[in-house]
Amino acid sequence: MIVSLTIVRYRKAFVPFALMAMAVHRLPMMLQSGCSFWKLLGSGHNGTFDLQPDWQQWGLLAVWDNQEDFENFSRSSFVSRWWRTLATETWTILCEPLQSHGKWDGKEPFGRPKSAVPPGPVAVLTRATIKMSRLKNFWSHVDEVAALMTKAPGYIASFGVGEAPVYRQATFSIWTDLEQMKAFAYGSKQHAEVIKKTRSEGWYSEELFARFRIIKSEGLLNGEDPLAGLLK
Repeated sequence: MIVSLTIVRYRKAFVPFALMAMAVHRLPMMLQSGCSFWKLLGSGHNGTFDLQPDWQQWGLLAVWDNQEDFENFSRSSFVSRWWRTLATETWTILCEPLQSHGKWDGKEPFGRPKSAVPPGPVAVLTRATIKMSRLKNFWSHVDEVAALMTKAPGYIASFGVGEAPVYRQATFSIWTDLEQMKAFAYGSKQHAEVIKKTRSEGWYSEELFARFRIIKSEGLLNGEDPLAGLLK
């Protein structure tokens, strides 16, 4: 199993095509050979976790039977040709699921792997469907947690993405290694308090957490590869 996350940026004049893609790309993804799960995603302002959308940045997360299936998609699919024609930048990270628990739309898209995390950069996905009655609680802590994360030792990059505005949100973050990620997730008092509140106040109706080994990074985002020089 291989997981891909592709981040796509469009020029402002092509934003209507970006919006159109959220509908047009559904059928080809449904029919795409070797793809067992996929989600078309929007992004927060400047690609971060924000209530204000970034109309120029979009994403696709997909689960593939193997890397060859992804390469076939990348080479010749309708979706990839659309990106090559209309996008100014695309960046893709390929990963192998190492640990995962929780569900996404009632499914376990990455199975239930429980592999040890090897040395080197690690990617983490957290996503949730937020209860309507807890939206204020959730969003009141977003800026605080985002600021802590971007300043944390070992932080490389992160992407705030979502299937729907406000209440179906995800964060994909990349760290230099597992220990630095854990230090932020569990060692930061402020972050630990927020995690505690999500449980005690029941913010989510569904959630998923997964860790990945990074296999490959290709393309550019904002003029650079976020993982340049970090992968062996």
